[in-house]
Amino acid sequence: MAVNERYLEKLPYWAKLRPEEQDRVRRAAVQRHYARGQLIYDTESDCLGMVLVLSGSVRSYLVSDEGREITLFRSHAGDICVLSASCVMRQITFDTQMVAAEETELMIVNSSLTAQLSEQNIHVRCYLYELATERFSTVMWTLQEILFKRFDQRLAAFLIEEYDRTGETELHLTHEQIAQHTSSAREVVARMLKRFAGEGLVKMRRGVLRLTDIAGLRALNES
Repeated sequence: MAVNERYLEKLPYWAKLRPEEQDRVRRAAVQRHYARGQLIYDTESDCLGMVLVLSGSVRSYLVSDEGREITLFRSHAGDICVLSASCVMRQITFDTQMVAAEETELMIVNSSLTAQLSEQNIHVRCYLYELATERFSTVMWTLQEILFKRFDQRLAAFLIEEYDRTGETELHLTHEQIAQHTSSAREVVARMLKRFAGEGLVKMRRGVLRLTDIAGLRALNES
């Protein structure tokens, strides 16, 4: 699907491109729709290049040899991801996978053009390295959270993040989906949510989690 001009203007370096470079991006960029749970990118996929989230959200994660998923970060509307572009940025040395966490619309600038722009335009190159550095920092923070923070704190942090992002106290998430986002097991999530419900922090019904004590969840996250 051809990309609307207003989406192209969301590229942070768009104004720094020469007219001919803008035209190349205009012709090469594509818009794609992904259903909730649909795989966007994995180690067997062709290199995507640079991805801009237009709507919805994307979960980027690693899979261990035992099949355990570790969520590295989530990308929401307006975010750009380049960790799927290891063929563009050789400094990216580990493989991530990306899945649509909900109905999602992406704009993709293919890897070939992204690599060319990075070589020819210093503004593009600097932006890509700055973004990659920022994402690696996020990955390190995530690993520290997993290694050193109690799970009740991590779960509270995730619920508060969803509330702050959406403004909604009712989250339409299953235990399995929460487990994926918090890099845990479904059974562990179920037990902890049962404890949270007993403490009056949440109320549960099938497929819906209602946050009933935002201040209490914030306090737990910060404890």
